[in-house]
Amino acid sequence: MIMLPRLRKATLVAHIASSVGWLGAVAACLALAITAYNAADEWTMRAAYTTMEIIGWTTLIPLSVLTLLTGVIQAIGTPWGLIRHYWVLIKLLITVVATAVLLLYMEPLSVLAGAAAQQAPGGIASDILPNFSPILHSAAALIVLFVALGLSIYKPRGLTGLGAIRRKPADRTRN
Repeated sequence: MIMLPRLRKATLVAHIASSVGWLGAVAACLALAITAYNAADEWTMRAAYTTMEIIGWTTLIPLSVLTLLTGVIQAIGTPWGLIRHYWVLIKLLITVVATAVLLLYMEPLSVLAGAAAQQAPGGIASDILPNFSPILHSAAALIVLFVALGLSIYKPRGLTGLGAIRRKPADRTRN
């Protein structure tokens, strides 16, 4: 099923906006994670971890899910197809895995934010603070999202086995 041009463009705008927003929110979390880890004072560290949790629940998760949904709609509604081309299939897998990892990582991040929010006498709330994990996860997420971005731009050639079977004779000249 091919979408009408206006609908295709609207879903493309939504997909690009959510993807870029997700990338920007991850970059913000990386900046906060680095700030928290290297904070000279306890309150800066506490604020950074608390803010990361808020960004995670209110921005990262909704944008990742929206990116996944609009990407699937775009793939199904255009000639690219969902599992016809390797680059689309790889982007789908990247997005699904990145969203799943994000959902799983929100629990440890909430634990960090909770520890940061605790008032401990004479110092940092917990021996888990500061923590390098948010830096590692945010940096890895940025790399993964940039790989997906690269696939969107370069669109490496190659049909999956299913894509080659379903290819119509009129489509053989373009990829």
